[in-house]
Amino acid sequence: MQVAILGLGRMGGNMARRLLRDGHRVVVWNRTPARVEEIAAEGALGAGSLEEAVAMLTPPRSVWLMLPAGSVTDATIARLAQLLSPGDCILEGGNSFYRDDIRRRDLLEPSGIHYLDVGVSGGIWGLDEGYCLMVGGDRDEFRRREPLFSSLAPEGGYLHCGGTGAGHFVKMVHNGIEYGMMAAYGEGFSILKASPYGEGLDLAKVSGLWNRGSVVRSWLLELAEAAFGKDPELSEIQGYVEDSGEGRWTVQQAIDTGVPAPVIAAALFQRFRSRMGDSFSDKVLAALRSEFGGHAVVSAGEPGKSDTAGAGGIRPAAAQKKT
Repeated sequence: MQVAILGLGRMGGNMARRLLRDGHRVVVWNRTPARVEEIAAEGALGAGSLEEAVAMLTPPRSVWLMLPAGSVTDATIARLAQLLSPGDCILEGGNSFYRDDIRRRDLLEPSGIHYLDVGVSGGIWGLDEGYCLMVGGDRDEFRRREPLFSSLAPEGGYLHCGGTGAGHFVKMVHNGIEYGMMAAYGEGFSILKASPYGEGLDLAKVSGLWNRGSVVRSWLLELAEAAFGKDPELSEIQGYVEDSGEGRWTVQQAIDTGVPAPVIAAALFQRFRSRMGDSFSDKVLAALRSEFGGHAVVSAGEPGKSDTAGAGGIRPAAAQKKT
C-alpha cells in the first residue's frame, strides 16, 4: 500500500521504516530536510514540500500526520485540504485532543476528504516491537487502511475504537493511566531508597526481580531496570517531568463526567510539582519517560524549563470545554 508520512520525529521516522520493511510504498516529508534524506536513503521517497508529497501518491491517497499537536497540525491539515481530492484520507497520529478531531472532520467532510484519528503508543521501541494503534473514524475507511495498521502493530495491536475522536480519546485515557503507574513506581523506589535497607539495595535488580512472576511486573519495570543499570543513583538527570497534555485532558474529562480519578489527578499534579524541586521519585519518572519515549531529560545542574505554557498544543481546561 502507499502512504505519505508527514513528520519524522521520534516516532514518525521509525513508523516509516517499519512500513518500508513490510513492502509499502512510503513518501516522507519533514520540515528538516536532513530527516527526509535519512529515511529516503533507506528506501522511502523523499518529498521537499507538502505539494510534492501529495503529488507522489496515486488517488485515493493516505496521508499520515505525525506532527506536534495543536496549531502545527491544524495548519498542515488546512493546507492539505487544498491539495487532496475526494476519497483521500488524512490519518492524524499525533497526541491531539479528541474534540479537535471532530472539528477537523467537519472541516474536511464537505470536500469529500476522509479523516481518521489514530492514537499511537510504542515510543522509540515501536520500530522493533510494533505500535499500539487506537483508531477513530469511519469503519469503512479504517478497513481500507488496515494494511497500514497491520504492518505497524504487533499481532492484536490495533483496534477500531468508534467514531471520530474515539481513537484519540482512548489514547488520552491510556496516557492518564500511564501517569498513575509511573507515579506509583516512582514513589515505591523512593521509599526503598530512603529506607534503612536502601544503601544495600540494587534497584536495577529489584526491578528485574519484580518482573519475574510479580503482580506488578510490566514493561515500565523493564525500563526502570535499564535506567538503574545505567545510572543507579539517577544522578545525571533532574527529577523534572513534563506532560504532553493528555493527562490534563483525562482529568478534565473525569471532572466533566463526574468520574472520580484521584490517582491520575494526583499523578498529574506530581508532574507539576516536579518543576519546583528535585526528588528521587521524580528522577524515576523522568528516567522512565526517557527510556520508553526518548523524551528529553534535564541534566543535573541544568536549569529546568516551565511546561505550563502547554507543550504539544495544550490548552487550559477552560479553553478545552465547549460551552
